Amino acid sequence: MVHLTTTTPRKRKRLYQHLYFWVLLGIALGITFGLTMPEAAAQTKWMADLFIKLVKVVIAPTIFATIVVGIAQMGNLARAGGLALRTVLYFNVTTVFALAIGLVVVNVLKPGAGLDLDLATFDTSGADATLATAAEAGGEGMTSFALNLVPTSFVSAFVDGQLLQVLLIAVLVAVAVTSMGEQATPLVAMLDTFAHVMFGVIRLVMWVAPIGAFGGIAFTIGTNGSAILGSLAAFMGSFWLTCLLFVVLVLGTVCRLAGFSVFRYLRYIRDELLIVLGTSSSETVLPRLMRKMEAAGVPKHVVGMTIPTGYSFNLDGTAIYMAMGAIFIAQAFGIDVPIGTQIALLAFMLISSNGAAGVSGAGLVTLAASLTAFDSVIPVAGIALIVGIDRFMSEGRALTNLAGNGLGTIVIARWTGDLDRDRLRAVLADPGSVDVDELVRDHAHVDLNALDRRLATSEEFAREFAATGAAGPAPAEAVPVADPARPATDPAPREPA
Repeated sequence: MVHLTTTTPRKRKRLYQHLYFWVLLGIALGITFGLTMPEAAAQTKWMADLFIKLVKVVIAPTIFATIVVGIAQMGNLARAGGLALRTVLYFNVTTVFALAIGLVVVNVLKPGAGLDLDLATFDTSGADATLATAAEAGGEGMTSFALNLVPTSFVSAFVDGQLLQVLLIAVLVAVAVTSMGEQATPLVAMLDTFAHVMFGVIRLVMWVAPIGAFGGIAFTIGTNGSAILGSLAAFMGSFWLTCLLFVVLVLGTVCRLAGFSVFRYLRYIRDELLIVLGTSSSETVLPRLMRKMEAAGVPKHVVGMTIPTGYSFNLDGTAIYMAMGAIFIAQAFGIDVPIGTQIALLAFMLISSNGAAGVSGAGLVTLAASLTAFDSVIPVAGIALIVGIDRFMSEGRALTNLAGNGLGTIVIARWTGDLDRDRLRAVLADPGSVDVDELVRDHAHVDLNALDRRLATSEEFAREFAATGAAGPAPAEAVPVADPARPATDPAPREPA
């Protein structure tokens, strides 16, 4: 429990000391640069690519170590299996809602209805590279997907950065380690230390995020800025609107059922949302999101299993993009797709989207691979119509995926009865009480008692409790009471018997 105190409120960071301030500044400068000097801005993509590569260097080993340690500390393989099953089930259910809302909005707004394109005269050369990649990625459908789950060697998954393969290896190693019992304790401790070394590297790399955001936005505006003035603006606008509707209506309902507001949740992860907005990649904030979820009361073993799994199986934004993109292409060529075919397409995309995380340019490539199966109804060559604006859509996909991943972690923790609801309510009331950089720098584990003390000095949290009447009058010198499940930082001496 969190208890209020009358101690002096903790000193807040100045605005320029927050990472999100510099990311916002990078985005603003990137937009300005892209609009005023488009030719030079078109050469800045390397900045975003550099930042993404720096982050991806440590993502695979971090996920591996975190999952192995999390499952080993659970000490119960049946419980770990149940957690994994619930995670995959939850993310697939939300993906169904994402596909459905995408189909509904694109059929209502009909953003492609006025284009009246003729396939016989339409230039499909812009889709050649995407179709080639889709053919290579699609392979033999589900057979290829199953085979790609297994790496060619133990280290190839880490070298190639394939998250699904890393996840499989981590689970296999965790099962073996758990079966060893006490004999594996030193190995688990070593992997835990290694994971936090990786978190330390991420903390350093994150300060390159403003440069990556600047380069990514400048490149996008400089290369494709004029496209938003054309006939494709309606499709982009409807896509972003659908993503917003999904977050507010679907994820908002999930949040409400879980007992908190979606807007407070989004405020809590605002730093990560801004980084993703600038870089168009949700992977860049994966380690930071894991630490934030731990600080919000989600146990480490749930975080370690759920978030990496979500990056492979939770692709809500990608699902919306695929559903809307397919029907938009049909509308652009004047093709009326029957509702039965649309439902069949939805079911096919539900399966194919699960493999999208391991594909470069996942949304566009997976859409092309899915349309190949329905080419007799929707021309797959129509992909060329949206290749040019895909970069504008990727930010929406990544932001929606990120919001769904973090929320899924909280929901799964509550489903399993592991969520610390008091802590979640506290950090959502005062997100500034959680300093991710401080957590990865100073603590091998998230010190929950220290967070209790920090929250107890928070003016915003004090006002929140006073307004709801949840806490009642605070004692003059109240101190945080340690949770029995948390190690005490300063245990009181025992009285002699």
